[in-house]
Amino acid sequence: MTDESRRGFIGKAFGAFAAVGGIASLIAMKKTWDPLPSVMSAGFTTVDVSGLEENKLEIVVWRGKPIFILKYSADMTPTEGRNIKIGDHYYSVMIGLCTHLGCIPAYRTVKKDFKCACHGGEFSADGKETFGPPPRPLDIPPFNLDGETLVLGEEGEAYRALVAKA
Repeated sequence: MTDESRRGFIGKAFGAFAAVGGIASLIAMKKTWDPLPSVMSAGFTTVDVSGLEENKLEIVVWRGKPIFILKYSADMTPTEGRNIKIGDHYYSVMIGLCTHLGCIPAYRTVKKDFKCACHGGEFSADGKETFGPPPRPLDIPPFNLDGETLVLGEEGEAYRALVAKA
């Protein structure tokens, strides 16, 4: 009888130990799936557009990607569905990665367009492809407007309106 009670105790102790180990493994797995604190903090980026110069490209980093913000000058014509109006000025906001192979296009202030050095793709000032291999316009990141502050990573009304027109 003592052997059976000892065997039962060892079985129950092993079962409890295995259960605790299984729970610890599940907790460890869940922690590996959670985003890193650095990624969480990079989720939102705010940009004050009030100080931007006309026809000068401003580049900010959001989630490791370059974001192009271009304030239109008086001689530039805004495009419906690709530009946002903040105050009295129009702006282009786009992810600065070529939609062909992911290179970063350069802004040419004289021609007021973007040129990708990788395969010669060209984009207009509003990010639409005009020449070369890019299959679609530059992507628009999710954003929200708070006065003259642009909050990248948060979907606002202006962003939803642009996406609906695209």
